[in-house]
Amino acid sequence: MSRETTLSRRRLRTWIRLLRITRSTENRLREFLRVNFDTTLPRFDVAAALYRNAGPMKMSDLSQRLLVSNGNATAVVDRLERDALVRRVPSGDDRRVVLVGLTDKGRAWFETLAAAHEQEVNAIFAGLDHDDLDTIRDLMRRLEDTGDD
Repeated sequence: MSRETTLSRRRLRTWIRLLRITRSTENRLREFLRVNFDTTLPRFDVAAALYRNAGPMKMSDLSQRLLVSNGNATAVVDRLERDALVRRVPSGDDRRVVLVGLTDKGRAWFETLAAAHEQEVNAIFAGLDHDDLDTIRDLMRRLEDTGDD
């Protein structure tokens, strides 16, 4: 086996390990949100995107930010709206555009979730110190940079 083939296989095994770790972590967070807050990771992700935005945002921008289809974002927003956590408002500029934003209740709900989510992520990564995290960050940046080619 050539050195390049060995490197290729190591890269493949690394990808599989990254995927396994990502899925495992995501599953743990899904279960954490379900058990402790009776909510889902997609609801958390939508609320997080809306929370970070200065004000209401277009549904198309929301779905782009979350890397999901407009239909998926709409379905999650529909459920959040039923729970009075988000509000849809017409755009003043274009009657065809609907903006969505967190209600006061939604903002308070998300702040509670975000604090607990941060604690859970901290527990998941408790075995990593500053140097470890710097190394991982640097390696991920290198991977992002090579993906632009």
